[in-house]
Amino acid sequence: MRHRTEPRRGLRGPRHAGHTLAAEHLGALSLPVGDDGVIIGTDSEGRAQVIGFHRPVPYDVLLIGGLWTAQVLALRAAATGARVAVETGRPQAWTTLAQAAGAGLECVSLHDVGRVPPTGATVGSPVVVVRDCGMRPPRGRVVSSPWQSVLTLLPYLSPVAPRLMRSSTLVGIQQVSPAEAEQIGRILGLTQAESEALPTLANGVTLWVGGRERHWVMTSATEVESGLLGTARRMD
Repeated sequence: MRHRTEPRRGLRGPRHAGHTLAAEHLGALSLPVGDDGVIIGTDSEGRAQVIGFHRPVPYDVLLIGGLWTAQVLALRAAATGARVAVETGRPQAWTTLAQAAGAGLECVSLHDVGRVPPTGATVGSPVVVVRDCGMRPPRGRVVSSPWQSVLTLLPYLSPVAPRLMRSSTLVGIQQVSPAEAEQIGRILGLTQAESEALPTLANGVTLWVGGRERHWVMTSATEVESGLLGTARRMD
């Protein structure tokens, strides 16, 4: 999802020939138009929600949730043309995805924790680094930079979570315990109703928080994603 609080900077995206549409057909448009967004699901009114991973400035995303959602985001980022580097201590959980992504092209690479090499991210070859490093992801040389976003997955709240929540531009929270929800609410400035809703979330539902913006998003898998990853789930 794009944040109105951050001005757009850097190089413009690809230029396309103009398109026209009759006014009476405008109501048929339901998806956002853009060349830098990953559709992460829909809100309660059925509107598509987008994360713009490809940016000319550093961009950090934290997901306190399940592996399934992180893998859907990785697949969709790869589908937009990004190279995806996965830093993980459980490569067996990512091997099938890496082999299937890109129709044979090596667009998703797997790396041991602390072993992600320089990616050479550019405007023409953006990178999304997915850090699946357990409850205490170590500080490493993998940091966000222009055209290289970092998505960190935490399965639950951990001692490093408060620091990551405060330093991330965007935070996603899936179902957590009431105690975790209370702590998350204090750090992110959630309303009481928002905090109380977190322990009751269904599989595939995420509260995305960016600054003052709040978006409840349901992520539903496509047929291909379901065949590869199974149905939405919070636990693995």
